[in-house]
Amino acid sequence: MITYRFFLKPCLTILSFVALLCLTTTSTAQSEISVSPEKLSLDVGDEAKLKVSIKGEDGKMVEDPVLRFFTRRRGGSGAVEVDSIGQVSAKLPGETTVIIIYSHPDGKYLRADVPISITYPPLSRIEFNDPPKSILTAIPTSIEATIFDKMDLTRDDLEIKFSSSNPKVATFDAFNNVTGHTSGKTTITATVEDVTAKFDLKIETNPVSKIELSANTDQALSGDVIYFEAKLTDKAGKKIKAPVTYTFQGKSAEQSEFAGGMIKNDGRFVAYQAGVYTITAVCGNNSAQKVVKIGDRHEEIKRDIQLVGRGNVSDKHTSDLWVWEGVNGRDYAVTGTWGADGEAFFWDVTDPANIVPTDTVRVDARTVNDVKVSEDGRICIISREGASNRKNGIIILDVTDPTNVWQIAEYSQGLTGGVHNLFIYDNHVFALSNSERYDIINIEDPAAPYKVGEYELSTPGHAIHDVWVVDGIAYSSNWHDGVHIVDVGNGIAGGTPAKPVLVTSFTYPSGWNHAAFPFFSKSTGKFYVIAGDEAFPYGLHIKDNPVIAAGWLHVFDVTDMENPVEVAKYEVEGAGSHNFWIDGETLYVGNYNAGLRVVDISGELLGDLRKQGREMGWFLSTDPKGYVPNAAFTWGPQPHKGHIFFSDWNSGLWSVKMEEKRLKN
Repeated sequence: MITYRFFLKPCLTILSFVALLCLTTTSTAQSEISVSPEKLSLDVGDEAKLKVSIKGEDGKMVEDPVLRFFTRRRGGSGAVEVDSIGQVSAKLPGETTVIIIYSHPDGKYLRADVPISITYPPLSRIEFNDPPKSILTAIPTSIEATIFDKMDLTRDDLEIKFSSSNPKVATFDAFNNVTGHTSGKTTITATVEDVTAKFDLKIETNPVSKIELSANTDQALSGDVIYFEAKLTDKAGKKIKAPVTYTFQGKSAEQSEFAGGMIKNDGRFVAYQAGVYTITAVCGNNSAQKVVKIGDRHEEIKRDIQLVGRGNVSDKHTSDLWVWEGVNGRDYAVTGTWGADGEAFFWDVTDPANIVPTDTVRVDARTVNDVKVSEDGRICIISREGASNRKNGIIILDVTDPTNVWQIAEYSQGLTGGVHNLFIYDNHVFALSNSERYDIINIEDPAAPYKVGEYELSTPGHAIHDVWVVDGIAYSSNWHDGVHIVDVGNGIAGGTPAKPVLVTSFTYPSGWNHAAFPFFSKSTGKFYVIAGDEAFPYGLHIKDNPVIAAGWLHVFDVTDMENPVEVAKYEVEGAGSHNFWIDGETLYVGNYNAGLRVVDISGELLGDLRKQGREMGWFLSTDPKGYVPNAAFTWGPQPHKGHIFFSDWNSGLWSVKMEEKRLKN
């Protein structure tokens, strides 16, 4: 039996259960939480019950304690599910942890961790992934295969060994690439433990004798995509189709000899720095080169960002914000609070240099994490987490007069586990329920809200953090299940608010998907979705010490909805992304401890956007009188009427302005 004797406080979160995963101890040692067994080893399909006991500060056992059970899902495999009474079900092989939280009436916590190991079933088979029937000599070709176990689950934790039956004809390198040396036949074998798979491969003589390399331009800026095309011909001048490998070498125009970039095997190239680049196309023993000159994008787009005004909040943490034009033509903002006493603050921001508080709403909650205002500027919805009666849910407010905000109704049916994020669209509220699904609530009559639909994943250990709705399409962020694009009224897949229909989805390896924002690129005609990470691998702390985050923004080209492709990223090293906003072809990012970042996303996007010099400007929101002094922790930005408003977790509401003219050195 494992026993913990300490009080705990909740750490920063975007998901309430993730907050509890990050708790840190205090020096008080009075209460105890005990769990049996202290660890579990299960087979897939097994179940087990965790027995939890709580000893109070008075030394007596707490009867029927209210407990919360979570799995460490961020970036995990969804290996187990755990219900509200501690029943653990093994779903997938792997290693994970169940976290048990007991909440004290005074808002402090006790926590226990139970490591769980789910054993892997025996291997079943190996399947080759689209193996070629033939290859040409002198062209390395990647061979891939997938391992399956007896439960038909894929295994990516094992290494496949590939071999050729005729080494004179073809051999493998250390990275599973097969190269043909002369014409002939061989048998390719894949082996893992005692499981094998084979296919026959024909090697043909490479007929290519000449390559001509061309490009759509020979001058561009860093970040611009240049298209290269290799024309292959044989000795008779006949055009040949064959695999081409592209490489490049760059010489920087600045201090260093080298310059970075990225080139795809379809011939798309993007440079990261100004300089001269030589692109080489290779097919077998033949090659061709072309030189291009790249200018400095950052010099063309960089801008200064100046502080304009403040709405200081230094006695508690600030969560999200929303800025809107009121029915009276003035401009207003609302900000939430985190881990405090359930307040939402309303501000007049008509003069961004003189931000004035107009009203405060206090509800039964510890956290008002999300705040949204309807398009007509009349209705505000705020989320609740940590309510004393555990009803949580949403609060519907009348903000027709932001100097006299009043509650119209509250709605908690099915939302008692807490609402972390929400969105208002077309007289409906999309509200996250206990970080498991989003409920769709009709508010045509704000005084009489009612649920019409819901969307929830069916994958083991699924979780959801955010939902954003544009043109009848909901974009939800689901941690290791990635982004789900769902028709909730657009008609592309026949979906309605009462019957959401999945259009497509995509994931990425880290499993940190926390937010998603779609945008149409007018300069290219492409449709992108940017998926943001959130992670705290360096730990969290509430008071006195700054928090360091991790993660970045993943850019997906979803022009072909059936085949989303990750094409680019935006990362600030040493910091993590949080909420972000896109206006036109400009990206505004709340980069936590790296402050506000403004990024040019015009043109085709490919590769590392920050290294390309696409960052237009940045602002670090440090405040010596902040809740955590001198520690920027930018939560979420929103551009509005020529200014950029953003909330900072440690210091409240900020207003800044980016200069229109290029920043001079």
